[in-house]
Amino acid sequence: MATERVRAVRLRTQVLLLQIVVVTLTLGVAFAVFGYLTEQRLRDAYGQRALAIARTVAADPVVRGEVSGYAPGVVTADPELHRELAAGPLERIAVDATQRNEALFVVITDDAGIRLAHPDQNRLTEHVSTDPSEALAGREVIDEERGTLGDSVRAKVPVLEPDSLRVVGAVSVGIATDAVHDQLLDDLRTAGMLVGAALLVGIAGSILLARRWRGLTLGLEPGELAELVRGQAAVLHGIGRGVLAVDSSWRTTFVNDEARRLLGIGPDIGRPVDEVGLTPRVLEVFHGLDEQPASATVGSHIVIVSARRVSRDGRDLGAVLTVRDRTDVESLTRQLDAVQSMSTVLRAQRHEFSNKMHLISGLLHSGRVEEASRSIDELIGAGPLGAATPGIDAIHDAYLQAFLAAKAAHARESGVELVLGPNTWVEGSLADPVDVTTVLGNLLDNAIEAVRASGRSLPQVEVELVQEDSTLHITVADSGDGVAPELVDSLFTEGTSTREDHGVPGGRGVGLALIRQIARAHGGDVRLSSAGGGEPPLTGAEFIARMPGVLVDSEVPWPQQI
Repeated sequence: MATERVRAVRLRTQVLLLQIVVVTLTLGVAFAVFGYLTEQRLRDAYGQRALAIARTVAADPVVRGEVSGYAPGVVTADPELHRELAAGPLERIAVDATQRNEALFVVITDDAGIRLAHPDQNRLTEHVSTDPSEALAGREVIDEERGTLGDSVRAKVPVLEPDSLRVVGAVSVGIATDAVHDQLLDDLRTAGMLVGAALLVGIAGSILLARRWRGLTLGLEPGELAELVRGQAAVLHGIGRGVLAVDSSWRTTFVNDEARRLLGIGPDIGRPVDEVGLTPRVLEVFHGLDEQPASATVGSHIVIVSARRVSRDGRDLGAVLTVRDRTDVESLTRQLDAVQSMSTVLRAQRHEFSNKMHLISGLLHSGRVEEASRSIDELIGAGPLGAATPGIDAIHDAYLQAFLAAKAAHARESGVELVLGPNTWVEGSLADPVDVTTVLGNLLDNAIEAVRASGRSLPQVEVELVQEDSTLHITVADSGDGVAPELVDSLFTEGTSTREDHGVPGGRGVGLALIRQIARAHGGDVRLSSAGGGEPPLTGAEFIARMPGVLVDSEVPWPQQI
């Protein structure tokens, strides 16, 4: 436990410590460079100052005249000459220049390097301790040397004979290096205060940046972030649902493989969600942030989508769209509907057949054989199927016959009469019964519902099926109220429905969009040919569907069938 706590503390402070170290090293290097450059600048400045003093003293007419009076060999260690130089004008000028300019020394020599003026009068008439040859050769020199008075930055300037360019001596001015060091320390103290303030600001900025970083990572440590990313990739790419996430600006931040497959979009991240290729229906659900599942069709898929906003600690993190595939479920549902419809008609037929058998049994038991025989002949000549749906013999496919008989029974239970149109003729067999019954069943269910809801005195739905080679033409008309004008343009749009949503998973408004998609997948289409107002009793809406390639074994061409 202690090891984990230490590791956690190090992870939390790693960025902060690294930033503090970087700031400290940067400021330390900058301080060292500043100190070095400042020292060089001060030495140069004090050298130029010493040079200016030396030039001023060397240009003094009194100095030039006095120095030129002492020719080589004249200056000796004679006590009288020593007293003369100590009380002479050169000594006074040198001492005055030294005190006035706070220099370490001002020394005047003849052309042999013998001191004619010196701060220490005991050094007069002695040879200088450093080499004066450069200045006596007529050149100005700035250098740092150690003399009898200690280390100094000194300048040496030649003294010229009055009204001549002949060098008769030299002036040497020195400024103690202690003065340079003192000034350097003052400058470094000032710079150190600035560097310290900058360091404090840098540390404060690093702390604020570390807190900002923790806020952006939601307080998670690097190891936790890495594990979260690995877990997210494993879970979100492994689940059977599609997930599409956006940030608070509605730019995509995540899309898993299942979402790409179901929604038909690419893996682009960072693009506005309106530009990734979502269908209008899916976009409507996403922007609405409705957590209630809604149906949508995307290409060949029927999907259930729902959206919700995501937040943490009151902070808006964006939204997530979840997608579930209902294509197989929808297909199985349509097949189950067909089976249930046929089961209903079979139960009705069984009930009707059972009643007739009871009648025949009663007639036989009572000895009324002739009447029983007539009942049997009637039963054999006209069964329940033919009586229930007149004209159904024009359809040769047994599956389609059973389906229409089932829908007729369902219509009768709803108080609606289902009739076959006079031009109905289908000789071939269904090659794709599921798709055909899905389209036909949806149109019939909508028509039966519309007639039942209208309350008309002659409730009727007419269906007409016509074969043209391998193409099946379907027409469904009803005696209902028709389609409202405001719904005509959006009738085949997902989410548009004239019926109330009674808890249907995914909502209503997907049926017409689905069957149009199925018909178009076969190269056909489904359209509204009339919104209402036809010849009585078929005053309601009329839909036409065309499905190529759904019939086989068509031996007689369609024009000859007419």
